[in-house]
Amino acid sequence: MLNDAKIKAAKARDKDYRLSDSGQLYLQISRAGGKHWRMNYTYGLNAKGKPAQKTLAFGSYPAVSLLDARGKRDAAKALLRDGKDPGIERRVAAKAQALANDNTFETVARAWWGKTKVRWSAVHAQDVIDSLSENIFDHIGDLPITSIKAPKLLELLTLVEDRGAIETAHRIRARLSSVFVYGIAAGICDNDPAASLGKALKPKPRAKKQPAVTSLTGLRQILIDAEGERCRAITKLALRFHALTAVRPGELRFARWDEIEDLHGPTPLWRIPAARMKGDGDRKAETDGDHLVPLARQSVDVLKVLHTLTGDLDLMFPGERHMHRPISENTLRALLIRAGYHQRHVPHGFRAAFSTIMNERAKALGMVDDRAIIDLMLAHIPQNKVEGAYNRASYMDRRRELAQDWADMLLEGFWEPDIHLGQPIRYAATGPGKSS
Repeated sequence: MLNDAKIKAAKARDKDYRLSDSGQLYLQISRAGGKHWRMNYTYGLNAKGKPAQKTLAFGSYPAVSLLDARGKRDAAKALLRDGKDPGIERRVAAKAQALANDNTFETVARAWWGKTKVRWSAVHAQDVIDSLSENIFDHIGDLPITSIKAPKLLELLTLVEDRGAIETAHRIRARLSSVFVYGIAAGICDNDPAASLGKALKPKPRAKKQPAVTSLTGLRQILIDAEGERCRAITKLALRFHALTAVRPGELRFARWDEIEDLHGPTPLWRIPAARMKGDGDRKAETDGDHLVPLARQSVDVLKVLHTLTGDLDLMFPGERHMHRPISENTLRALLIRAGYHQRHVPHGFRAAFSTIMNERAKALGMVDDRAIIDLMLAHIPQNKVEGAYNRASYMDRRRELAQDWADMLLEGFWEPDIHLGQPIRYAATGPGKSS
């Protein structure tokens, strides 16, 4: 039997050890000197058909006194006599209390997200909540936030790591930490168990420059090879439209039909809302709003064909399973990999190609002003507010000319003007590449 004198005299050793009381109650002394109340019990059967050994934690001494620990032990034994598992009963009660107080992890996380998302673009905000929904909420979303400890979070992050998504695991860890910091500030929880987990994860791989083919001949061949693959027509049209517009992959994925203006008129335009753009806070302050993408004739051709497939939907490029959700962020990358461009070209590479080729062309032609306009076409945040005015009020005619020049160069030699739905694009007999 224990008493306070024995407990106070217990010192840390090289490894954890126990001091037994009675009725399976004991005090676990950790190597760091912590003193934690535990109780072992059996309930039900394990996978081998034998009595399952379980452990209850009652808190730490001196916050939980010897008398309190014995009271918790007696309450647990009373549940066992009634045929109930005290561990399960405790979790059920904690969940019910958390639900009553709106203090489950998912409730707190969504409250944090709701307050924080105003700082982000709409696309990034959706990615944040989706990452928590897909990787965290199903496992611990209904648990009280105060009951969640570091080992459980590490277990979930390790599952993400095991998929090979190391950077994603680090991003989710940071988001978890932000949720707990919010909970602390709101008086809901007392600590952040995710704070130091970054050191327990695999180190982030060194950032690599995204591979990109930056020659016109190479880009034309990419389109030939990719559009020759067997896949949905929507995916092929998305890849061609991406190559023609050189927008960011996320801006393409979430494109909506109501963002397209004057499709059948003389000045077709894609107006991407500032809320969907990278760095939309700076964009609203510096560029006065939306990103305007003038559409070349070939881009309009793509959209006219696409409209026969998705024109009755909100999204221009919906996913295959859920028409109200956009294509996956990996859809175009996967198509390029199947076409033989693994580690040679990624969707973002079309932006690098556009920048490289068009800037070299501007230099060769002595068109000095074009270089700043090309940056605007790529939606780079300008250095000052005067440059920001270019985005909406100035240089639109020249931007439209450059968009058409790019499309003409990129698709030179392809069969025109029709896009044959589901058929690969091909060079004409006199074109600079092979037939497909």
